[in-house]
Amino acid sequence: MSQYFEVHPDNPQPRLLKQAVQLLHGGAIAAVPTDSSYALVCHLDDKAAAENLRRIRGVDDKHHLTLLCRDLSEVANYARVDNRQYRLIKAATPGPFTFILEATKEVPRRLSHPSRRTIGLRVPDHRVTQDLLEMLGQPLLATTLIPPDETEPLNDPQDIRERYEKLIAVVVDAGACPMQPTTVIDLCEDPPLLVRQGRGDAARFGI
Repeated sequence: MSQYFEVHPDNPQPRLLKQAVQLLHGGAIAAVPTDSSYALVCHLDDKAAAENLRRIRGVDDKHHLTLLCRDLSEVANYARVDNRQYRLIKAATPGPFTFILEATKEVPRRLSHPSRRTIGLRVPDHRVTQDLLEMLGQPLLATTLIPPDETEPLNDPQDIRERYEKLIAVVVDAGACPMQPTTVIDLCEDPPLLVRQGRGDAARFGI
């Protein structure tokens, strides 16, 4: 049975978020709100949790997982970012964009793309997610909460609880999120390559 935390979207209760963070430290998979849709997240350094995350989402090791970061400085710790890439990211951060970048050694090799050594990174514009990241003190490993064999992300935390209560340990309910995934931009390509059109406007990248 999942633990269910109802929090205020703009002023989340620290006591509840701390409980969620403790569970994440213990290897939990959690469903959390973001500025796009709900996401499945786990601790970056927990190998078993990362494998479980992929299994629940129904993706293999060639599917880019994403690091949810607090700010641009944290992005730079986990990805190699040149001046061109930095300017593009800064203009769209925080926001509903995921950027594919070359991973640094701070990213465990098992988490990056097996041949490209790339990883997704983003800075979400959502108070609850930001407070969770602040309490955790490092990025969360994440993937959009799209059920296997479906195309649309889940938006209703009650629905998430009913469908995933035997698969995940935590649901953080901050109400409905936009029902769109992030826009994914591959910044390892020049010009940038649109991988997935989502909530973010790709036109700002000239795509």
